[in-house]
Amino acid sequence: MDTAKRNTILKQILWDYAIPVKDIEAVLQGELKQAGHFNKEMIFLKILESYSWYTVLQLFSPIQIKYLLTNQVISKLRSPSLRQKYEFVQKRLQQVIPTTG
Repeated sequence: MDTAKRNTILKQILWDYAIPVKDIEAVLQGELKQAGHFNKEMIFLKILESYSWYTVLQLFSPIQIKYLLTNQVISKLRSPSLRQKYEFVQKRLQQVIPTTG
């Protein structure tokens, strides 16, 4: 995904806040703890609730998703069907992506 499209998506998830896209990106990259009052988990949660799985895959690598998609994030999804979908995704990613350590 090109930078302009990525920036548009990131801007759209926090459309009602005056938070610069560069700050949102910095949080997702681990360079900042928060953009406004949003931390990485909160931004990722908004993306999961706002966009399709295919868009999520364009924004993050499967390895990034594996580490961001925690039980805590899944439990905060508002829709039971989304929780079920991402529980499946979480299990699948844990099966196919080895844990480094």
